[in-house]
Amino acid sequence: MSIERPSEPSEPPEPSEPRLDPRPDPRSGARPPERIVLPGLTLRRAAEDDVPALLKALNDSFDHLHPWMPWAAEPQTLEAERAWIVQSRRNWEDGTDYAYLLECPDGAIAGTVGLHGRLGPGALEIGYWVHVAYIRRGFATRAAEAVTEVAFGLPGIERVEIHCDIANKRSAAVPSRLGYELIAVEDDVREAPAEEGPRMRWGMTREAWARRDA
Repeated sequence: MSIERPSEPSEPPEPSEPRLDPRPDPRSGARPPERIVLPGLTLRRAAEDDVPALLKALNDSFDHLHPWMPWAAEPQTLEAERAWIVQSRRNWEDGTDYAYLLECPDGAIAGTVGLHGRLGPGALEIGYWVHVAYIRRGFATRAAEAVTEVAFGLPGIERVEIHCDIANKRSAAVPSRLGYELIAVEDDVREAPAEEGPRMRWGMTREAWARRDA
């Protein structure tokens, strides 16, 4: 899994700093869809009443997530997940991040996927995690493919990246399957027990994505 931080939302940048604004003027109507329906899986914007189900999904998967996710050092709390959903909804309105829940047909939460504006102008980073009960079903790959398409539907977005620790082979398989290019392996700090430190940066350009679909 790449680093998705469901309980530690990033604060909006200070007003004095340049801000990535993949969302154009709201009057244009060009915004990400709040719901993406795939066969057997729905990606949707979180609501405040999703807190209990999200908390259960995270804590059911604690042993699975803990080795790879810095934010999973401890089991999550109701207060933290409530704060995450409130912040994620604010970030969506601000045009800085777009977080989706992965929802199964029975309503169970199978993880999250997000588009994060932390790379600078013209680029978004995808992060994701999947509930331990739903791994090896292609959910991460399908979700990442769907939000890559969403990202390139936003004006001004020319590049999408996925980052993960060099030891996280399962996470690295997602961008590889989707045709992302391994841009670099960069020195980084070891933040979770199973990590080795170096970080893989996988990238996709708008032009390359268009060729893929041609």
